[in-house]
Amino acid sequence: MENNMDKDLVKEEVVVNKVKKNKKKDTNNTGIILVVSILLSFVCGAVGAYLIVSNFSVQSVVKNITTSELVETSISVSVDKVYSSTVIVVAYKDGKQISTGTGFVYKKDGNKAYIMTNNHVIDSADTVEVEFNDKSERIDAKILGGEVYSDIAVLTIDAKEASQVVETGNSDEIKLGDTIFTVGSPMGVTYKGTVTKGILSGKDRMVEVNLTGNTTDYYMKVLQLDAAVNPGNSGGPLCDVSGKVIGIISLKIVQDEVEGMGFAIPIEDALEYASAIEEGGEVVRPYLGVGMLDLSEEYYLWQNRITIPDGIDEGVAIIEVVEGSPADKAGLKKGDIVIKIGAEDISGLAEFRYELFRYNVGDKVTMVYYRGGVEKTATITLGKSE
Repeated sequence: MENNMDKDLVKEEVVVNKVKKNKKKDTNNTGIILVVSILLSFVCGAVGAYLIVSNFSVQSVVKNITTSELVETSISVSVDKVYSSTVIVVAYKDGKQISTGTGFVYKKDGNKAYIMTNNHVIDSADTVEVEFNDKSERIDAKILGGEVYSDIAVLTIDAKEASQVVETGNSDEIKLGDTIFTVGSPMGVTYKGTVTKGILSGKDRMVEVNLTGNTTDYYMKVLQLDAAVNPGNSGGPLCDVSGKVIGIISLKIVQDEVEGMGFAIPIEDALEYASAIEEGGEVVRPYLGVGMLDLSEEYYLWQNRITIPDGIDEGVAIIEVVEGSPADKAGLKKGDIVIKIGAEDISGLAEFRYELFRYNVGDKVTMVYYRGGVEKTATITLGKSE
């Protein structure tokens, strides 16, 4: 009897142990499943986060490329818009080459194409040839006219020779630091079609222009750029990043200690001068009818017996008044010292000329001057220069 009971107890114990082992096994399996689930959740979360971040990064990169990098990479497309309309200008006198420069087709009208360049490129020339960047043959061009103070000249060729006309922009809309480029022919035909790039470095710069010698003859309002400008670039187009022409290259500061300072005439001014040249072959400037000297020209003032009143160190001295001229009719006389035109103070002859040339023929302008130490004012109706 006891043996049977012992056997039953052993069986129960075996069953209990099996149950415990199965429970332990189930518990282990549950733990493993839980751990695997946590790991899977973590991996999925990490993958999801990575995809979100990656997608955001890709969008950011695409956005950055769209807003920044595209500007740089699109310059080649913009260059194409102006390249085929740009020419090298070769000027001759008595059959000898005297200068080279750059020009561009800014207009086609009927059977003519109009090329703008600098006056100093074709000054003194009796014949001119042009050669397009994308062609190798020279074409005879007619000098329609030019003007020294604006430094603008206009040439014409057969319209069939010009396959492309530049698109003009607005120099007022471009901002400091904006990307600009120019197309030109530095050093002559060997390097025609050279493209240089930079930024707009300054606006409304007033630079001195020396036309006749060592003295400043005129002031010119220009755009400043840091793109490379060399002899032969004169007359070339200055373009914004979209390829629109916003100026015409005119000059640069040439000094050993100066680097990267080029200048361009705003396209609005250039087109106004070009239009005047188209109509009459020249820019008509208002006429005053006086001869003048800077107050610093002491020797010549002494020769003309002109005395400067004490305390007056800026202005211009009248040394001659043409009989019957607008100045004569307004009562100006030899020895008068002009210190103001309109609302603008005058420091010297170059500034006087710049301010005077801002007016048109027929305009009335007031001038403040000194005569015998007494300040006076005259109102002058500007005439037409002959």
